Amino acid sequence: MNFALYRELLAVGPIRRLLLVGIIARIPHAAGGVLLTLHIVLTLGQGYAAAAAGAAAAVMTIGIAVGAPWRGRRVDTVGLRRALVPSVISETVIWSIVPHVSYELLLPLVFVGGLLTLPIFSVVRQSLGVLATGEQRRTAFALDAITTEMVFMIGPAAGAIVATAGFSVLGLTVIGVATSVSGLFLMWFNPPTRSAVPAAGPLEGTEVAIVAAAPAHLREVASGPAPLAASAGERRERRSGLRHRVLHSFSWFTAAVAAVFAVAAGAGMILSGTDVGIVAALEGGSHQAEIGLVFLFWCGASVVGGILYGAMHRPVPPLLLLLGMSALTIPMAFAADTWTLSLLSLLPGLLCAPVLSAASEKVAELVDERRRGEAMGWYGSALTGGIALGAPLAGLFIDVVSPPAGFVAVGAAGVALCLAGLMLQHRRRRRLAPAD
Repeated sequence: MNFALYRELLAVGPIRRLLLVGIIARIPHAAGGVLLTLHIVLTLGQGYAAAAAGAAAAVMTIGIAVGAPWRGRRVDTVGLRRALVPSVISETVIWSIVPHVSYELLLPLVFVGGLLTLPIFSVVRQSLGVLATGEQRRTAFALDAITTEMVFMIGPAAGAIVATAGFSVLGLTVIGVATSVSGLFLMWFNPPTRSAVPAAGPLEGTEVAIVAAAPAHLREVASGPAPLAASAGERRERRSGLRHRVLHSFSWFTAAVAAVFAVAAGAGMILSGTDVGIVAALEGGSHQAEIGLVFLFWCGASVVGGILYGAMHRPVPPLLLLLGMSALTIPMAFAADTWTLSLLSLLPGLLCAPVLSAASEKVAELVDERRRGEAMGWYGSALTGGIALGAPLAGLFIDVVSPPAGFVAVGAAGVALCLAGLMLQHRRRRRLAPAD
């Protein structure tokens, strides 16, 4: 392991500034979900229960998942500054209105807020993929995962304190303004989202695909306005051209990229399911006041794991890391008290940041940087989708069986996902291997 990589990485000014902006911009995001939930339950009142608050959080999550690929594609096509303008405006406007409306109006507002949210997570990952290369890239993504873990240790706690103190209206407004200010700072800093394109050089990868796609477009342009009664052959050609453009726009989405997205979804499922399982296990024993202790062990282990992974010389396949995290989550079901639950959370926690770091690094490696913003957006959507799935999956088994069953459910689901992925990879390698 080479821990000097961290010193070398942080000595690079643009990377240091990018990570700092990422921390500042992510804290409002981390606090927002808890603050919105407690605002609905505590401030709106009027019979709104946790289910209503959960529905609002789900609506916002759907908005984020739907908007992330589009936001990433805008970064690829028009550049970072122009792509962030809608987010900078909407964050302040929407989150200044949300605290003052009824629950019925709040739902569409938080959906639009999620749709137009500042794409800080994907932008930071995309820019790190450009600014860092070689071993530095692994360290950079590990450091990003570590800082994200620390943000989610601070943000939700801060949001809960503000809401329980009776300042949820002010808190939601501040979150919107702070996120917009972070977006403005990001626009001013304008970190690179792609490398400088050389003036001349051999055509590679995506460039070849673009050149191959050109004749279809040129034929359409050269043909001029379509006649009123187009022939069947011309209609088939137009349909073929449209299909070609759609396929070309997703040419980056290979089987290897799909596997990484599956890892992201699995990691999100494990994380949110474990989160719910910890809360349920301690509430069942009337130890709610000790929830923070378990989260301290779990998140602290993730930080340590991220530091160790970032100092490694060789990458570890994200699918294997997820398999380990999933399998090590299952023994948390055997915890007898708060301290045993805390200790059992250490091993899966150690693999949390490495899984996310390895997956981000793999996306940056597999996808050409011209399309990496969209790919990182889809990666974020996969992670968000997994988070949305994990909580209800664990909750179902907690309600039907017992609190420990939540850990078993998400852990076993993660193991099954990884084993299926490894089997498919093995079959694909055998099919592609040359015949003896």
